[in-house]
Amino acid sequence: MLAIYKLDYNLREYLQQNHDKIMWERRIQIIYHIVDAVYLIHDENAIHRDLHSGNILFNHGNIRISDLGFCGPADKPLKSIYGNLPYIAPEVIAGKETTFKSDIYSIAMLMWEISSGQPPFINFENDYELALKIINGMRPKIVPGTPLEYKEIMKQCWDADPTKRPDIKTLNNKIEEMNRLNYQNELKKNKSIVKKLFEKIKLSKPKANTIAKIYEINNFEPTNTNSRLFTSKVYQFKNLPEPKNATEEEQEEFHSKPYGFSIPYNIEDFDNKSNNNTSNSSNIPEDNSKKLSKVFEKMQINSNNDNQDNYKEGTIQVRKHNIDDINDNDEIYNNPNLHSEEQDEFEIPNGNYNLNVCF
Repeated sequence: MLAIYKLDYNLREYLQQNHDKIMWERRIQIIYHIVDAVYLIHDENAIHRDLHSGNILFNHGNIRISDLGFCGPADKPLKSIYGNLPYIAPEVIAGKETTFKSDIYSIAMLMWEISSGQPPFINFENDYELALKIINGMRPKIVPGTPLEYKEIMKQCWDADPTKRPDIKTLNNKIEEMNRLNYQNELKKNKSIVKKLFEKIKLSKPKANTIAKIYEINNFEPTNTNSRLFTSKVYQFKNLPEPKNATEEEQEEFHSKPYGFSIPYNIEDFDNKSNNNTSNSSNIPEDNSKKLSKVFEKMQINSNNDNQDNYKEGTIQVRKHNIDDINDNDEIYNNPNLHSEEQDEFEIPNGNYNLNVCF
């Protein structure tokens, strides 16, 4: 059994509330402690089976992984699966047994969510359609600015072939090394800050707490929300093909399609987002296209008379060229310390992360 402590919020809520404040140093620390926790579970010859950001709970320096997948609905049908679909490994969706490597795939989805700040495949409404996409090798688009090593590890972990994914020990070593280099870079940066501060002290009388401010951390106090955890459920799919990796061309075709989605004001709205905002353009009958065209022309002409303040949320189009224009080989995007100068004001404390597991 897993000892659970009552904590304030889960990883999904934390990322949604703080995505624009979190530097890459912090993101790497988060995935490092998650992987280290899963390592402890696998070391006890156990498989989690249901890893997703809704059951990773933490507050400041404490993190706990909840809901080990030993349990599920008592009336779960035969040949069905239980979990959170975007995080379920393709071989499990196809009906094969859950293995240690299935957890590794789930970690890859967590890595992507930590890098992007949003759950994977959030714009999908149809479970079967998403299951088929995952089986055919579709994966979330890697966001610009993701460090090269982080990206390569993530891609290895979400390979359609479980034998090509690293085991938890190998993965833990890779993430630990990345975190160690990250820590060394942080020390160098802090030394530089201290040096600049002392140079300023020589020129003027500092206040009593000036030096202490170097190590003053922005203590984030999250607002407790009423949002529910994104829970797992039972899925039952039939006649699915064998899992495979998608080609680069297939990935590009998949991600080049624009998706319309609205930005929710509350975290609880996130769960209903895909149901309310998925594009339905493919369902428009051909004989209505001319009528719609005239309507849109009229809307465009009258748009200057509209009061835009009457709208509470807008629609954004995710377009292919906004992402593909980024060169992943550029040094700035391979740097795990990538962040803007303004983000230096929003560092979140490094804490000791502990997972209490007892069997």
